[in-house]
Amino acid sequence: MNVQSILAAKGNAVATITAASTLSDAVASLRENGVGALVVSADGSSLDGILSERDVVRSIATHGDNTMHLSVGSAMSGNVITCEPADTIDELMGLMTERRIRHLPVLDVEGSIAGIISIGDVVKYRLVELEHENSQLHDYIDGRA
Repeated sequence: MNVQSILAAKGNAVATITAASTLSDAVASLRENGVGALVVSADGSSLDGILSERDVVRSIATHGDNTMHLSVGSAMSGNVITCEPADTIDELMGLMTERRIRHLPVLDVEGSIAGIISIGDVVKYRLVELEHENSQLHDYIDGRA
């Protein structure tokens, strides 16, 4: 299974925010969208950065009470690790584990935002794969294959 398979099942909607927005706006958007990260984009298509819950917490630890008035650009991660639709679940698991990240924006061949994959998505679809393999093995053992 690859990224494109996951996006086909879950959809390719991406919650975005601009770098000029406030962290207060970002926190509200995280809550409203029920997500752990927002893709930072000026136009909804290009990737400028990513803002995760961790980034917000780091900003609070650094700036205290003034954090919510700061811009998203002041707290976002600008050097974003991304993936492509053809990447496999195994590749994603390795990348997410090695880099200790929980969200990967998906970029198409033109470099535009095509979706986002979370560690929860990867685990969910890996479990589906394992259940399918288990079922096939049981069928083989029982002589139904």
